[in-house]
Amino acid sequence: MTAPSSRSEFVDEPDIATDPNLPPVALSEEDDAKDRRWTPLKIAIWVAIALLGGLAWVMLAVVRGETVNAIWFVFAAVCTYLIGYRFYSKVIERHLLRPNDKRATPAEVRSDGKDYVPTDRRVLYGHHFAAIAGAGPLVGPVLAAQMGFLPGTIWIIVGVVLAGAVQDYTVLFFSMRRGGRTIGQMARQELGRIGGTAAIIASLLIMLIIVAILALVVVNALGESPWGVFSVAMTIPIALFMGVYLRFLRPGKVTEVSLIGFVLLMFAIIGGGWVAGTEWGQAIFHLDRTAIAIGIIIYGFIAAVLPVWLLLAPRDYLSTFMKIGVIVMLAGAIVLVRPEISVPAVTIFGENGLGPVFSGPLFPFLFVTIACGALSGFHALISSGTTPKLVEKERQTRFIGYGGMLMESFVAIMALVAAISIDQGIYFAMNAPSALTGGTVEGAVAFVNSLGLTGVNLTPEMLTGTATDVGEESIVSRTGGAPTLALGLAHIMQQALGGQALMSFWYHFAIMFEALFILTAVDAGTRVARFMLQDSIGAWFPKFRDVSWRPGVWTCTALMVAGWGTILILGVTDPLGGINTFFPLFGIANQLLAAIALAVVMAIVAKRGRSSVKWLWIVAVPLAFTAVITITASMYKIFSPVPAIGYWANHFKYRAALESGDDSLGTPEVIGAVMRNTAVQGTLSIIFVVLAIIVIIAAVVYTIRAIAAGGGENTEDEAVPSRRYAPAGFIPTASERALEKQWEPILADERRETARRGH
Repeated sequence: MTAPSSRSEFVDEPDIATDPNLPPVALSEEDDAKDRRWTPLKIAIWVAIALLGGLAWVMLAVVRGETVNAIWFVFAAVCTYLIGYRFYSKVIERHLLRPNDKRATPAEVRSDGKDYVPTDRRVLYGHHFAAIAGAGPLVGPVLAAQMGFLPGTIWIIVGVVLAGAVQDYTVLFFSMRRGGRTIGQMARQELGRIGGTAAIIASLLIMLIIVAILALVVVNALGESPWGVFSVAMTIPIALFMGVYLRFLRPGKVTEVSLIGFVLLMFAIIGGGWVAGTEWGQAIFHLDRTAIAIGIIIYGFIAAVLPVWLLLAPRDYLSTFMKIGVIVMLAGAIVLVRPEISVPAVTIFGENGLGPVFSGPLFPFLFVTIACGALSGFHALISSGTTPKLVEKERQTRFIGYGGMLMESFVAIMALVAAISIDQGIYFAMNAPSALTGGTVEGAVAFVNSLGLTGVNLTPEMLTGTATDVGEESIVSRTGGAPTLALGLAHIMQQALGGQALMSFWYHFAIMFEALFILTAVDAGTRVARFMLQDSIGAWFPKFRDVSWRPGVWTCTALMVAGWGTILILGVTDPLGGINTFFPLFGIANQLLAAIALAVVMAIVAKRGRSSVKWLWIVAVPLAFTAVITITASMYKIFSPVPAIGYWANHFKYRAALESGDDSLGTPEVIGAVMRNTAVQGTLSIIFVVLAIIVIIAAVVYTIRAIAAGGGENTEDEAVPSRRYAPAGFIPTASERALEKQWEPILADERRETARRGH
């Protein structure tokens, strides 16, 4: 139950009295200090990391010749992430959030076996990372590569440390302290009726766009690919088996079930290639994009209503093996192969904003195009949706929230490197729309060579040869980012493992990897959307707020699935290509939601009192930057007179063609579809930016009031003493291992009781 306090300022939380008959539920301050004590070896390691990271940044940003070695991207990213996690996130933990492991989390207090389930931190990290890591870190950096490597690299790496990971960590922590409430619920509590209502409406509408685009990328990746369809479909029964195995057959055996799941996943991947080569495999799994879209819609409904332990958590955990494994493998291959990057630090399209992949100036469109790789509002929905209901101990939020986002940023950097590692001419031939290339090899060659890019001399043989190497009929105008990333990954991996003969294998492996990567965000997103709608309807019909009430669960899930499913079908049937049409709206909406989330967090921090206000800049700086870039991008998309940039300019261009009988833009049906989709996007852009501005203004007002008053109302749930223990990070410290041994007999009894009740 919620227990708001009338006190005007948070004081340091009093020591919570735990059960004296149990071992300690948290490390003592002495043990914690002992684990954190600096030693000469630790100092030497961190000095080496800092020097290597500094050298990498100098090589990327200062000492640039005609080419730059790809290994410096890996070193710059990894070293910056390590420093950010070890030092900056510790500042946030110690001064801004102050977690207390003596306090029970909602997963422990409200444990119901469905939505509130204390989950092993390693499994939860996998589930959380799989849920947040959708299309953005794969597609956005690939599209943004047309502007050069340096602006995107800086934003992805520095942006995540100072903005993206900060948002994920703080939203997760504050939601956990409030019973796992969604960002919309927290906005209503913290920002009043106007700001809260605007945030709830914006979150619901933006969620529909985000999930639809995530699903659309999956459809494009799996369309007419029996290998990918079979392999991705097999992850569902494998996840169901893992869920049952971990809950009933061998409770607590996380390592054991992980190895089994990994082996089964490898069989599914290898088996997909065999099935695709059979007649019956082609007949069953060779599906068109509309059929796959319908299948994803059905899957989204089922995944959102099943208990989280049965499908969602184990499937996402399973997917994480492949996601992190492939990205680490790619990073290792880059270090081994050391490919030279010939793409300029900033291209001509980064300077003039008239690129063929997408149009718009570097500021602000680079930031909204990269989207999830550096900062993502979608993550705020996951961090205030499923994950806070599963956290076992408060201190684990740093590892899961901040650490999970760093891993997603690394995915984005690897995607960027993969995209810029291939020939520039091939890159533009793949990513330029068919309206510019004509969809033919000859048209693509003529168009790319007409761009006048230095060092680019595309030939028909380069395109046909590459298509043959990867087992495709054509690679021309394969827009959307996924095929480009697959080609880049295959290009690097074949140099490290297998040679040219395995080029086709690596390409199709990457396509399947991307589909699996993204689909896990669809199921988690649908579940969060259901939570949000249940809470919104619950304002008038309180029964809907009961997340265990099946009629409410099914009704709200069906409504949200119908919403994003409709947009998905529009994208699948869009004549200009759904990704090209909808991705800019996805990026802007995603970043606007991030601004909303940071605004809510800022108000919460201000209400925690003077001791927190002096650290308010940690949230306020990324909020200000995000608000500027997203509102500016929205203004471009709404008011720009250039049809390639402005939704309404493009809408009226096609309307004029229809009214004049000009068929140069397509048939009347095609023109009508474009007019419909641009009108939908233009209208949604206006709604999104207006709602976001309302929320930001409300947050600023409430923040100023709280600062003036020295604090505000405490909306956290009442503290309940914890009765369990678990380490904070992936690898336990010496003190944590010692405490774990004391708890092992108790946890073993608990697992046996859970299994007995389940049977």
